[in-house]
Parts: sequence; structure tokens; C-alpha cells
Amino acid sequence: MRKLVVFNNITLDGYFTDSNSDMSWAHKNADDEWNKFTAENASGGGVLLFGRKTYDLMVSFWPTKQAYEMMPTVADGMNNLPKVVFSRTMDKATWNNTKLVKDNIAEEVRKMKSEPGDGMVIMGSGTIVSQLTEAHLIDEYQFIVHPLVLGSGRTLFEGVGGKLPLKRTSSRTFKNGNVLLNYEPA
Repeated sequence: MRKLVVFNNITLDGYFTDSNSDMSWAHKNADDEWNKFTAENASGGGVLLFGRKTYDLMVSFWPTKQAYEMMPTVADGMNNLPKVVFSRTMDKATWNNTKLVKDNIAEEVRKMKSEPGDGMVIMGSGTIVSQLTEAHLIDEYQFIVHPLVLGSGRTLFEGVGGKLPLKRTSSRTFKNGNVLLNYEPA
């Protein structure tokens, strides 16, 4: 069975985006160690899953010349890996190797998990994270906690009813102040 992982940047006060849907703060603390981690992470393979808003952000940057100049390894992975975008409002997905799913998100992910192949990673996409958390389909949560307080914004778990006990499986502290925390459902 394929593993479904959430990989997201969050602030100390628990937001993955500010109140204007801006996530640019997540890309401000780059240093050599962080850039190496990011490049290694991007070359890990698998299927990338996005909601429409995150897809729009990603497709507006990663296929550009600027992305290839700034982070060639990451850009190559982002552009060539298979991708799925979940959206009821899009008519088609134009980014290379992208499949559009309009309905039954949990059912589609359940089907994808049962197929052979590499794992799947959700990035950003708070609405998708909360829906798949509610459906108990997420196998691991990987959070990059940034040393920043936004004061307001969106959390990844808006709409999740009840408690979600998690157990920490590993952690890593970076020189730039970011901390990677890995959790699995308890």
C-alpha cells in the first residue's frame, strides 16, 4: 500500500498561510544546509497532490526560467514528477504530468493508496489536508516549523472535528532556525 505524507511549512503559531493566502515567508530562511535538504527532498520521487490554490501557486513558479536558475534540482522534480490536483472549479490542468480530480477526493486517494507505486505527498493544500485527515487517509505528517509568528492565517486542520492523537517519529533542527517534526497517527 502506498504511503500518503503531508509536507508543510507552518509558523510557531500554527499557520501554513497568512490571512492573505501568502506563503512566501516559508522561503526566506535559505542557507546551504536548508538548500541541500530541499534539493534532496525534491528528488525523492512519488506523486505530488495539491488543492487548486496550491496548484496555482506552484504552476506559476516551478516551470519558469527563474525557478530553474534558483533551484534547478527542485524545479526538475516539481515539473517532472506526477501530480494530482483536486478542484471542483478547474476545467483542465495544464502543468506537465498533472491529473485533475473534480469529485470524491477521499475515494480517489483511497484508490491511489491501494495501487502499486511510489508514495504520495501533499504540499500546502489545507482544505485537502483537513478532508483527508478526517477520512483517516494520511500516514505521516511532516512539518517544517519556522521561527515566525504571523498572528493570523489558516491552519491545516480547519474543519477537523475531534482530536487527532499523533506520535512524533523524528525531528531535525536546522541552523536557520527551522525544525522538521515528523508525526504518525497514534
